[in-house]
Amino acid sequence: MDMPGPGPDHGRLARFVGAWSGEERLSPSPWGPGGCASGRFEFRVGVDGMALLQDYEEEKDGRVAFRGHGVFIVDPLTQGIAWWWFDSLGFAPEPPARGRWDGDILRMEKHTPRGAARYTFALGDDAFVFRIENRFAGQDDYVEFMRGDYRRLR
Repeated sequence: MDMPGPGPDHGRLARFVGAWSGEERLSPSPWGPGGCASGRFEFRVGVDGMALLQDYEEEKDGRVAFRGHGVFIVDPLTQGIAWWWFDSLGFAPEPPARGRWDGDILRMEKHTPRGAARYTFALGDDAFVFRIENRFAGQDDYVEFMRGDYRRLR
């Protein structure tokens, strides 16, 4: 059997490769009071080009308050994007968020017993906007939890 290789959607994900930094606005949530923060991402390609690996740090009040690690793949069965997220809150990342590209916007959704989330990565040449909208158990509508505006450092 020939091993599969990266395709066009892997190339789209690879546009994130590099270091990014930006300002974030968080809404009050079960995890904290909200407010302003600074976020840093480092993206790199791994697993022979078949995955995008993501490391993240959020800084509030001069110290790192939150860390995360993400793994994106192009699912060979659906051709959609799957994203597993591990972070300092410690929740298991199953199921992955799933979604698709819509032009330069990657839209993802995830449903867990704690609620549902929508993630939007709007990618430009040297900038991207990342939004998280949550709908917790008992809520009818999604509410923006976080918005970050990031610029490429390298």
